[in-house]
Amino acid sequence: DPPWRYSAKKVQGAAENHYPTMSIEELCALPVADLAAPDSALFLWATFPQLPEALRLIEAWGFTYKSVAFVWLKKNKKADSWFYGLGFWTRGNAEICLLATKGHPKRQAANIHQFIISPIEAHSKKPDEARAKIISLMGDLPRVELFARQTPPGWAVWGNEVTPTIPDFGTHCPEVQKGV
Repeated sequence: DPPWRYSAKKVQGAAENHYPTMSIEELCALPVADLAAPDSALFLWATFPQLPEALRLIEAWGFTYKSVAFVWLKKNKKADSWFYGLGFWTRGNAEICLLATKGHPKRQAANIHQFIISPIEAHSKKPDEARAKIISLMGDLPRVELFARQTPPGWAVWGNEVTPTIPDFGTHCPEVQKGV
């Protein structure tokens, strides 16, 4: 989940209140294409207001948009009811994970459902079920999680909340030196 920068920084729950954010230009400058195998898939979490930026980011990183991999329908943490954010137009509930490819990666399973129904947790933390679905869909291949909040087994990680396991990723980008 990239640390998307929003124009409404004063809103309760805004990303800027939880962690440093990056502009779309800073995100596009990250050397993600250098990490990706010739035949690989990108799973990119995006919020609906950031959808145009997410599509731009996919292209900048050398991938081609294919579909929405997952739609996370959010439940409340403590009650068996739906979570609703404030939203700008409608009370948001869903978050999407886009699927893009580079080359011709092979799908390993045809029974992976798009929806994930799961409670919200810490700000921006995605459901663990998404990682399991990615592994089922693509196979037990080398995997990287950027902007990681934890270090799941079998994943290389990079982000300001984990000890990075990707040597020198982003060290030539000045925006990365700011601690994102």
